[in-house]
Amino acid sequence: METRKQHHGHGGSVRRNFLKKAGLAAMAALAAALARRAAFASRAFQSAGAPEKKGLTFRPDLLDKNSPKGIEVIQLTTEKAVPSSHIYMEAQIFTPDAKRLVLHRSAHAHGSDKNDPEHRYLVFDLENDCRLMPITEEVGVTAPSVSPDGKYLYYFVDETEVNGGRLTLKRVCLDGRERQTIVTLDQPLPGTRFRPSQIYPLSTVSSDGKRLALSAFLGDGQAKGAPWGLLVFDVDKATVNLIIHGPTWCNMHPQYCRSLDPETRRDLLIQENHGNACDAQGHITTLVGGDGADIHVIRDDGANFRTMPWGRDGNEFCQGHQCWRGRSDWAITSTSTRQPPEAQLIESRAVADAGHLGSKTAGGVRNHLSREFPKPAFYHFATDMAGRRLISDAGPLKQGGRLWVAELGEPGKDPLGNFRFLLGPRCSGAKGAHIHPFLSPDGSLAFFNSDESGLLQAYMVRGL
Repeated sequence: METRKQHHGHGGSVRRNFLKKAGLAAMAALAAALARRAAFASRAFQSAGAPEKKGLTFRPDLLDKNSPKGIEVIQLTTEKAVPSSHIYMEAQIFTPDAKRLVLHRSAHAHGSDKNDPEHRYLVFDLENDCRLMPITEEVGVTAPSVSPDGKYLYYFVDETEVNGGRLTLKRVCLDGRERQTIVTLDQPLPGTRFRPSQIYPLSTVSSDGKRLALSAFLGDGQAKGAPWGLLVFDVDKATVNLIIHGPTWCNMHPQYCRSLDPETRRDLLIQENHGNACDAQGHITTLVGGDGADIHVIRDDGANFRTMPWGRDGNEFCQGHQCWRGRSDWAITSTSTRQPPEAQLIESRAVADAGHLGSKTAGGVRNHLSREFPKPAFYHFATDMAGRRLISDAGPLKQGGRLWVAELGEPGKDPLGNFRFLLGPRCSGAKGAHIHPFLSPDGSLAFFNSDESGLLQAYMVRGL
């Protein structure tokens, strides 16, 4: 039964729909769904021709003489005709005990096609015979986040069109039970005339599990230079608020700070693409221009707008990837510099905004993490939850790329240390096949993408 909750004085409506207790029909439907998932998992775990052990596809051929002794590479997805991928480096797709994570099939390194009926989110269970089981069946699933307690997967079903359609936030237990619809948006956002579309493929959840943030296009299909915006959903209240919007927010990368502090955990790291352009349908024609993007922090009620002291000085440019350092309020970005021609990793904290001055913002602390690495060429990276270990891909990308792990020292002061080369992923470097490495929360496992087989697949490294 669907219930509708009216929000008087805010314009439009937001629907909240919780499932009734399952009867015999629902139990039968669940059994059928589990059978379909089991059949799919069996197909998805077929070997790609590499040697297998205990149901896993081991890939020792991806190691070389410089790889540390004792590490193993395991190919997690092996379908021969359907590409699969990890979600993204900063995506919250792991349970806190580092035993289960979410990835997806019929996808690429930056998302998926919302109209693709083959697209599924999958749960990889490291303790339960390393099973790979589908957890979604709807067409249009996108922007997943695992709840901080590891119990639920939140995801959106994108049935939007420019200035129309609907967007639905759902929640399901990681074993596939108790699927619930939390919010359905089929009217303008409360207090606005905007309808969300062109949904960003990443969501982010606060460390207390109470709020999710998601960015989207807000244009009506008529005007060029239409805005993009950041939506914050309150899970318990089944409400949504638009906290910031404008034409420069087309590639926001929203990320909740994972701190457990009641104030800091409300901070969101967001990216602003100055000089971008899109058409009336929200198709981006220029991603960024001029002195490039800058990175900001905003509270999830739209207050306390701040800046990260990175880029926009004519020499240093933000690459477009950044993340929080574990649960701290320090964040790290990758840059490209003209002189010297490098791709560096810089660590900072947010400071008061002074007009999009980037690295020249007053009061900014800039810790060049990669300063002791010769000719750094780092691109995509992530840290463990403690903020003590970092993994990054690195050049030369034309030779398939490299994976490095390193140790983080005192925030704001120490450079990265104890660099260790892991392997060369042999990736083509195509945009849809980026390596995008990340670590498990405890830092004991590493993950990456590669199309070395001719088809994009997801991989794991253990033995770190």
